[in-house]
Amino acid sequence: MPQTEARKTLKDAPIMWRRINSIGMILDCNSTYAANLGYAKSEILGKPIFEHVPKESWESMNESLKIWFETGKVTDRKITFIRQDKSTFSGLLQATSLYDENKNLIGSNTVIFDLTKMSEENIAKYQQFFEESSKKLKQIKEKEYEQLDKESKSEYEGLKQMFEMLLKINLLQLK
Repeated sequence: MPQTEARKTLKDAPIMWRRINSIGMILDCNSTYAANLGYAKSEILGKPIFEHVPKESWESMNESLKIWFETGKVTDRKITFIRQDKSTFSGLLQATSLYDENKNLIGSNTVIFDLTKMSEENIAKYQQFFEESSKKLKQIKEKEYEQLDKESKSEYEGLKQMFEMLLKINLLQLK
């Protein structure tokens, strides 16, 4: 599958990003996600999302999945995550659904803000990244969208929804 420019950008984004399938298995993630959890990317792919939350947060993660299935998105969901070294951090989860060309749910794009890293410097970095990524998506829509195959168009739509949601977040309130 050809990767869009926006998806390539996610690989080294300053935010934690992962893509899961409809049963909560991690299909892809970026280096920020892997590094923050203390794993190599290869150790994360194919694993259930529950491997990165302590048992006492499983109920909250289940509730997030339920909300996602019912509404197609999750916003501002506070979850405790666990790193490989067993230390934990509080994260704010945002997710948007991905659909195939027949509008069947195939998974989600998920962004997680590590609430321990919400400095003004990082917030500025995140906002700049969201704005630049949205601009790239607009350029793709104008120049390349019609040439994309159905799968890439579906991926584009999922990314567009995600960045629209992220741009609406008041990151300064997360400090």
